[in-house]
Amino acid sequence: MDTKVQHVSVTLPVSNEPLIVGNVSTRKSLKRHWNQLSRFQKNLACILLAGMCIFYVIVFVLPFNDPSRSPEAIDPMEHIQIAPFKERHERFASSIVKEIKLTDSLANPPTEEAPAKPVAQQPEASLMQLEVVHQEPKEIVDNEENVLEENRRAPFAGAKDFKGPTNDRQRAVVDAVLHSWKGYKEYAWGHDNLKPISMGYSDWFGLGLTLVDSLDTLYIMDLQDEFDEARAWVEKYLKFDINREVNLFEVTIRVVGGLLSAFHLSGDRMFLDKAIDLGNRLLPCFDSPSGIPFSDVNIGSLAAHAPKWSPDSSTSEVTTIQLEFRDLSRASQNPVFEKVASRVNLKVHELDKNEGLVPIFINANTGQFRNFATVSLGARADSYYEYLLKQWLQTGKKADDYLIEDYKKSMQGVLNQLVRTTPNEKHVYIGELLNGKDFKPKMDHLTCYLPGTLLLGHKNGMPKTHLRLATDLLETCYQTYMKQPTQLAPEISYFNVNGESETDIYVKTNDAHNLLRPEFIESLYYFYVITGNRTYQDMGWTIFEAFNRYTKVKNGYTSIGNVKNPLNTRPRDMMESFWLGETLKYFYLLFSDDRNEIDLDKYVFNSEAHLVPIRDD
Repeated sequence: MDTKVQHVSVTLPVSNEPLIVGNVSTRKSLKRHWNQLSRFQKNLACILLAGMCIFYVIVFVLPFNDPSRSPEAIDPMEHIQIAPFKERHERFASSIVKEIKLTDSLANPPTEEAPAKPVAQQPEASLMQLEVVHQEPKEIVDNEENVLEENRRAPFAGAKDFKGPTNDRQRAVVDAVLHSWKGYKEYAWGHDNLKPISMGYSDWFGLGLTLVDSLDTLYIMDLQDEFDEARAWVEKYLKFDINREVNLFEVTIRVVGGLLSAFHLSGDRMFLDKAIDLGNRLLPCFDSPSGIPFSDVNIGSLAAHAPKWSPDSSTSEVTTIQLEFRDLSRASQNPVFEKVASRVNLKVHELDKNEGLVPIFINANTGQFRNFATVSLGARADSYYEYLLKQWLQTGKKADDYLIEDYKKSMQGVLNQLVRTTPNEKHVYIGELLNGKDFKPKMDHLTCYLPGTLLLGHKNGMPKTHLRLATDLLETCYQTYMKQPTQLAPEISYFNVNGESETDIYVKTNDAHNLLRPEFIESLYYFYVITGNRTYQDMGWTIFEAFNRYTKVKNGYTSIGNVKNPLNTRPRDMMESFWLGETLKYFYLLFSDDRNEIDLDKYVFNSEAHLVPIRDD
């Protein structure tokens, strides 16, 4: 008889407890137990768990006994601190901190009895001797406290008073500013640019570009609450001792220019101190073999270099820093900034040109223009010509100044080589020279700054040919707006030469975007202020309404990808800092009842619409 063997499978619990043999059953999972509880039992368990969490936080996390954390002691601006900015104790955590120091001679190092002066107090500093100085954290903190005490004793400049909007059009612009500011404050505070559709931000340099660019706009519009909150952020959180690569040109016109303009208008010394600190950190750019500055610098390590995409710098970038650096020298009484920038002027002045026209690239190592580079009054060259005139105005219009001679010669070159007229509608435009010689009927919207600059020059003694070109070119720029269904201009326009297009002004698909740029509104502003003709205000109002119609979104304004189709503008979810810093500022001044709200005999606008005073010396 076969014996049947039965096999019994036993599941043993994993435990350190003694094994208890009994009835074997499948263990219930925690989830299954939870599902079997009644709703009342579940609610009771949740309440008990939440109570335990709250008790833990109250007892072990919140330091209620610390008076520094009382409601009265909490800094209302604390919530806006963003990386990479850090508090002082974090910045000085390292045992060795690097500082840049410009010295006349390495033979006379500082002693304890005669400590080294900050860079901003060394007027005769040599540009080519960049020395790294090591100091212990306590020494640096003590030095900073001494500087702060000196600044508190320094006299403030005279503040300028603004009354705010006086008519409906100005009030509409203020509404646009407040709408933009609200979105920026809520979703991008302290960052460079607002992304109004995705409710986020974009950082380029991490220096709060929109906020700094907006300072003088807020001040001019008498938006004191917004100005005060921006000022508080600048004072506490705008720090430059960070490991960040920046572009010399962009940071100079936006941040240095914005801080200087805020200083001149408000009289607040804090803005000047910030500008001096940043200016010192930009100086390594000028330590190049030729004296033509490198385009980029790390403002933390103070290492300067050419752009990563090319060995050359853009000509406009190295020649559009002089207004700011000169003003920084005059305001700080330290000539080093003006010296390095003026040296670039002289170097470019001595180079060979084509009737004053310059290629769009220049090499910082050789100090020479790139051979066969494009000649244009648009991107990468535009503000070179603008700053020739404005530097001459800034320094009191000296008769023997080579800057104004270079400007006059270049405008003659524009008239001789770049100006064309379309065959049918007779639109006057400015083209480009590819390879320095082949004409191309292409004009960037950036070029539409030129009518205003030409008229400003004519106001200050330039010939009538400049006035005629300014008037003709202004009308063409206006048509680049009006010929689009959205009444917004594209980034680039092309012009009919020999009947290759059905229309005299046409736009290619890849060039149909609008970035909220200010250049044409800038020119309208100059035309209104200098002539008093209110037609220019009406032209500007038509464009302002178009911006409201096609670029305004719930949390700000956005650049768009297609000005050719009102039903499909393709929003790009980006509000550039110049929208508040330039475009809306020029709209507001254009609509002013007082043409001299900004006196053009006392101030010059830099390329980012920031104000620097005219000085006779």
